[in-house]
Amino acid sequence: MAPLAALILSLPTHNSTMRMRVWRALKDAGCGALRDGVYVLPSEAAVLAEVEKQVKSAGGFAMCVELTLKSDAQLAHVRTLFGRGADYGALVRKMKEAKDSLKRLGPRKARTAVERLQRSFDALCAIDFFPGPAKGQAADAMAALRRDLHQAYSRGEPRPSRRRLTPVNRAKYQKRLWATRKDLWVDRLAAAWLIKRFIDPAARFAWIDRPSERPKKAVGFDFDGAEFTHVKNRVTFEVLLDTFGLDHDPALASIGSAVHFLDIGGIPVPDAKGLETVLRGIKEKTRSDDALLAEAMRIFDHFYSAYGQAPRAD
Repeated sequence: MAPLAALILSLPTHNSTMRMRVWRALKDAGCGALRDGVYVLPSEAAVLAEVEKQVKSAGGFAMCVELTLKSDAQLAHVRTLFGRGADYGALVRKMKEAKDSLKRLGPRKARTAVERLQRSFDALCAIDFFPGPAKGQAADAMAALRRDLHQAYSRGEPRPSRRRLTPVNRAKYQKRLWATRKDLWVDRLAAAWLIKRFIDPAARFAWIDRPSERPKKAVGFDFDGAEFTHVKNRVTFEVLLDTFGLDHDPALASIGSAVHFLDIGGIPVPDAKGLETVLRGIKEKTRSDDALLAEAMRIFDHFYSAYGQAPRAD
């Protein structure tokens, strides 16, 4: 069994400020209390070393040690210290309350409320060392909340269809005009990149205000009634992967996971926030959707190249 990082400490009784600071640090790190004054983590111990330093500087006793479990019974007991089911349950209740009040809050307050819940979900996932069904249930609730937010306030955001995905003949989609909603963002940018790089290298694009403006014979994507759009819990990028037989490429699947998280939420993806930050920076400085896509193409190329490389041994 892998050893645990453990911190044994005794705090000065008179220093209430230090006691509160230590308690918050250990709580935020997701520590389990093995007993009074003994805290454990099933991960690297950098945070425990920092707390040890703070306690000692305040005149208390602290020592970081390695704790090796000897039996399955001990492991089972320790795992109970990290149960997050109640925390996920409380968060899901808040999500349901937010869902009921989205339209009443208005767009700005609604988006702020949803992002706050997303950050709480991300933070909880970060300290969920032994995830179970509760995490998946909370991820589904978070994704549903983000979809409701999009439908309430995002102009033209597609509603997921319930249709069955079936393979298509790629030869019918060559040298085509592809149409989607203007003011491109993550899913549409990623989908356009996928189309250009892996489906139709000679693709041309039209950016439209509403579905009724789709040019005749253009292939629509990412809007209600489009040939390729959200289906059930899949965003347009993932639908394109599936229908064009590209879902077996691990690098594309990794990009798909990040796009899914950024578009409709769900389980956090490590690289998603970095991708969002870069794309947001590009969006701020470009003046047209054509220029935005041109810059974003290079970003997705870099992500694809990085995901395609095997991890290097240290």
